[in-house]
Amino acid sequence: MDFAKIVSTIESVQHPAINASLTTLGILQNIDIIPEKNEVTATFAWPFDGIPIRDMLINSVSNSLKPLGVNFTFDEKIMDENEKQKFLQIEQANWKGM
Repeated sequence: MDFAKIVSTIESVQHPAINASLTTLGILQNIDIIPEKNEVTATFAWPFDGIPIRDMLINSVSNSLKPLGVNFTFDEKIMDENEKQKFLQIEQANWKGM
């Protein structure tokens, strides 16, 4: 299991409408690489409920990890107010549209 490759792959997944990675935006958190299970786990933190591109963002991470042969599992939460404010600042500064 190539930890560096897994980390760089996860960190390279970009938001389609914001010129920033999901990790930079705080959407993808608590990433844990579990070698004995050949698994990567993470938390998707959404700025609000009902994100229209939720499935697209989850699939973008999952599909990027498939070629590395690792299983990807995740849970979800809604961002707290501090996380949401940071997300909105980065979104505003890096918005590119879809």
